[in-house]
Amino acid sequence: MNQAVEQEPRVSAPVLAAYSYCETVTGQQARNFAYGIRLLPTARRRAMSALYAFSRRVDDIGDGRLAAEVKQLRLEETRALLSRIRDGAVDEDDTDPVAVALSHTASAFPIPLEALDELIDGVLLDVHGETYQSWDDLKVYCRCVAGGIGRLSLGVFGTEPGARGVERAPEYANTLGLALQLTNILRDVREDARNGRVYLPADDLAKFGCSEGFDGPRPPAGGDFTGLIHFEVRRARALFAEGYQLLPLLDRRSGACVAAMAGIYRRLLDRIEREPEAVLRGRVSLPGHEKAYVAVRGLSGLDARHIARRTVRRRG
Repeated sequence: MNQAVEQEPRVSAPVLAAYSYCETVTGQQARNFAYGIRLLPTARRRAMSALYAFSRRVDDIGDGRLAAEVKQLRLEETRALLSRIRDGAVDEDDTDPVAVALSHTASAFPIPLEALDELIDGVLLDVHGETYQSWDDLKVYCRCVAGGIGRLSLGVFGTEPGARGVERAPEYANTLGLALQLTNILRDVREDARNGRVYLPADDLAKFGCSEGFDGPRPPAGGDFTGLIHFEVRRARALFAEGYQLLPLLDRRSGACVAAMAGIYRRLLDRIEREPEAVLRGRVSLPGHEKAYVAVRGLSGLDARHIARRTVRRRG
């Protein structure tokens, strides 16, 4: 993969305004994501904000209170907008700032815009009330809504020239996205249940006696809820371990960004593992000072160096 662009030509006022809008959306609505991208150079930070703002638009349609048929129509309209962006048919003075910013990002970085089509496909699965029998089934959904975002992010970051194993970078980015999404699913078990959504595989729910669901602040009677959560936590940790092999393939600041975002979710996973029933009482989150610590650790390069050493030992 080619190294992402470090220097960009002078950006016009309309495009700067569009990016500013996207950065505002990101700062207000993407608390964990925003901590990571603060560590990036300006051009990359703007690009990541444009990706987030477009993705957020898609997610908001899926999570809204509109009728299913209206959501589907809105999502297909968003897909049509994505086609215009892909075709370079969005002018700088377009009235949609997200479209303007994403169009500029697509011209400046080698991002795989088809991954945003996958995101729309994944949200359509939500709209249709899809459930998942096995982990293999759920992986398809996670790849759409999170793995694709990992590959888009890699298009912005680029890779270090001459890095060993760089051909596997998209695979690692995809796997890290799966790890983040599974952590989200565990964190949001109660909230999703209230919205009529079940993401955890039916096979796993049955195995641990939790097929009744999670409508209340207590686990299903007779089920091994703690066993279920610990089982899924182990799966997420394995995904993180594989996905973290992306870090040595990135430059220092991009690696810091990824380490910060992933590190926040890893700490969420630790909290969920320590107190599984907490996810039934409310959303588990990290305080700001702990997120800041993770960001500083990422910027220091500690995580990237640790993963690099572990990868070398594994190959040896």
